[in-house]
Amino acid sequence: MRQILTLTLNPALDLATETEALVPNKKLRCAAPRLDPGGGGINVSRAIARLGGVSTAMVALGGATGETIAALLADEGVEIVTISLPGLTRQSFAVTLRDSGAQYRFVLPGPDWPPEATAMIFDELARRIGPEQLLVVSGSMPPGLSGAALVRLAERCQASGAEMLLDTSGAALVEAISSIEEVPFGLLRMDGAEADELAGRGLSNARELAAFGKDLVWTGKARRVVLSLGASGTLGVSATESFFCDAPPVELVSAVGAGDSLLGATALALAQGQSFREALRAGTAAAAAAVTTPATQLCDGALAHRLVAEVKVRDLE
Repeated sequence: MRQILTLTLNPALDLATETEALVPNKKLRCAAPRLDPGGGGINVSRAIARLGGVSTAMVALGGATGETIAALLADEGVEIVTISLPGLTRQSFAVTLRDSGAQYRFVLPGPDWPPEATAMIFDELARRIGPEQLLVVSGSMPPGLSGAALVRLAERCQASGAEMLLDTSGAALVEAISSIEEVPFGLLRMDGAEADELAGRGLSNARELAAFGKDLVWTGKARRVVLSLGASGTLGVSATESFFCDAPPVELVSAVGAGDSLLGATALALAQGQSFREALRAGTAAAAAAVTTPATQLCDGALAHRLVAEVKVRDLE
């Protein structure tokens, strides 16, 4: 079993509540909020725990909201390594309307990233990253941290005999991919919109997405590419195969946390020695389980394990 370390550089304290309707210029009375520790890597570690696995979450935290996140993770039994930052860790909140079930998601920016924080991250990783480990770097990048730093992380992993799995978006993703020269990411996960942005054009179907994924592999950007296509399923591409995992039919309650659950289950299966195909099958099942839970909740582990048998995998020509 390979050890898993997750890294969250721009975490958030997630609040979720309900109200009757969204009306401007009026006080909207809301239900008692649910608080969850949020951010890509944090949620990957939480999903791994729900699936019966173990990981260590390295998290950059600051201020009172950072302390709350650390306490919530401890309550869930997730081992945490804290990188202390100045400023206040951001918040995000989701509001669901009782009359329609529509959900509105508001995400605040994080504090500016000080240059010394990058040195702290690399120093901590030097102490913790070793051969055969998986480093899962997931979530948005904080203001002030360049995508080139992600390439340096991949280089540090390779030098230590570890492997880096990346799930980010926006300018950081574009810069990271353009900066890669010699060390590809072990796995790169995107959704369809992120793939369109990275490609600089619309990718209209699974075959175009698979071709784009193959191009990333052949040009040395990533060894494996995972493209999440929502209710349709998940596309996996490596140097030797292209395949599609059809998502099992489930009732959609909230899509929040589906991508993190997918990456958590995929990372756990890879750490257990499963093939890329079987790992992505487990990830697709976990994503399906996640959308059946409300608000900011992640996958139900028992349901995710049951749904694996319902995920059909088919090769793409």
